[in-house]
Order: sequence, then structure tokens, then C-alpha cells
Amino acid sequence: MIVRIATEGQYEIGDDDVPELNQLDNDAVAACDGGDEQHFQESFARLIAFVRDKGQPVGDDRLDPSDVIIPPPDVSFEEAKAEFSGEGLIPG
Repeated sequence: MIVRIATEGQYEIGDDDVPELNQLDNDAVAACDGGDEQHFQESFARLIAFVRDKGQPVGDDRLDPSDVIIPPPDVSFEEAKAEFSGEGLIPG
């Protein structure tokens, strides 16, 4: 799965890491749905860190489309509530 962190770049996430990525996404959705900004910021920081730590950067010479686009690390809570809803960024 190719994940783009907006304003940063693309990372390739292995199939074995997708369930944990999905759980982190679900945590961010739950925080947004509950109006809990602090929990969202913590969940979103873990999501970004997971992508950076587990993902392999995709080189600029590769033109693969992103399967998922994560908002930039400095996304506001109000902006995040529009993005992190329903099934979240990662359906499934």
C-alpha cells in the first residue's frame, strides 16, 4: 500500500502492517467523532510516526498513485474532523 503524507512524500507500507495502520486511523476517527482534540493529536502523531517508521520512502523516480493520503502533520482539529470520519482514511 502506498501512503502519502501530504506535504511530505510517499511511503510503501507492507501488507503485514496495514491492520495496525487501519487501527491507528480508526483511533483518530473515534477521537474526531468524540470531539476529543487532545486524543486526536496523540492518535494522529502515532499514525504519522507509524508511517514514517514502518514505511519505505518511495523514490521521486517512481510514479505510483497513493492508495491513502494522510493530511499534513500540522493539520488542525477542525480540518481533521472533515477528513477523519466514517470509515476513516483507510477503509476496511
